Amino acid sequence: MALPDALVADLKRMIAQAEHPREAAVDVMYALQHHYGYLCDEAVHYASKLLGMTTLELESLATFYDYLYRRPVGHYVIHVCDSVVCWMFHQDSIFDYLCRTLGVPPGGTTEDGMFTVLPSACIGNCHNAPTMLINGRFYNKLTPERIDAVLRELRETTEEPVRCK
Repeated sequence: MALPDALVADLKRMIAQAEHPREAAVDVMYALQHHYGYLCDEAVHYASKLLGMTTLELESLATFYDYLYRRPVGHYVIHVCDSVVCWMFHQDSIFDYLCRTLGVPPGGTTEDGMFTVLPSACIGNCHNAPTMLINGRFYNKLTPERIDAVLRELRETTEEPVRCK
């Protein structure tokens, strides 16, 4: 499957701006993930050719970073802070509540493909604990009621969910 010309140009520009092509590896993989919905094998192979790196080198990077997904994920990826600070601010686990509410195991995706719930050791928002990050947007001072409201709002959106291409 051919990539859009604009994306190819963006990827080449990212690489050209780096002192060494491999410095752009994470940015290139993230851009490809955005296009495909996750970092599929096709994306890794394409990135390896562009960057002059092996697929094994890219696989090592992709599995290191929490925000690169090597398997299909939901339209909304929910990173739940599972740190001590977030636990201190809410006696019940926000992560457990989300999994129960959405009917998924840890790391699971809802049947409709809308939500994936992933634990994160820290998302850098301790002053607003308990907190979660959904597609780059923070949700703070969470309670079960607040979580329910956020999920309702996201379900009502008119955006078309990302589907693997």
